[in-house]
Amino acid sequence: MVKQERAARTREALVRAAAHEFEQTGYEGTSLTRVAGAAGISVGALTFHFSSKAGLAQAVRTRGDAAVRACVAEAGSGTAPALDSVVALTLALARLLEEDEVVRAAVRLWREVPDSDGTWSALWLPAVAEALDRAGRTGLAPAVGGRDVALLAEYLLAGAESRIRGRIHGHASEGEGEREESAEDDGSVERHLSRLWALVLPGLSGH
Repeated sequence: MVKQERAARTREALVRAAAHEFEQTGYEGTSLTRVAGAAGISVGALTFHFSSKAGLAQAVRTRGDAAVRACVAEAGSGTAPALDSVVALTLALARLLEEDEVVRAAVRLWREVPDSDGTWSALWLPAVAEALDRAGRTGLAPAVGGRDVALLAEYLLAGAESRIRGRIHGHASEGEGEREESAEDDGSVERHLSRLWALVLPGLSGH
């Protein structure tokens, strides 16, 4: 039992260390030596748990995917109107991206090491489509379709993820600092996304 607990702690430390490396430097830039050093173990001990970098990346992505699915399930547990549900889900995912390094690493791995399962948006877009399908035309302006709303949500979250990554890694565009200083909010991407939704919702709902 003690050995099993120690092995579980070591595996957890490796996943966390790997997530940090993948999030910071990407799949190609990550080395097992750095991951092992960050976790405080030898490379030999690392390979006992994960035989390759690909296996370690899969563990990180599995952990991140689980967090995204849990977020989707929680955000979709209410009975709010379709548009409100879509907004709530995108805000929850933006918050998750800001707060969870493992999720950010998983999203980057989805992009850099694609596989037959698709993209990270495949984890949450079905929930958007389901909410809109349930509502039918209810709550949408005549010229707006459910696919339009889903596409907008996908673009907004892609932009949110890019902005979060730019902030964390110091890739702010020229003039961004001045804009942020004048913004009357806490500067979080979740808050920015909420303001953007407030701008477009009247056009989507026709109200």
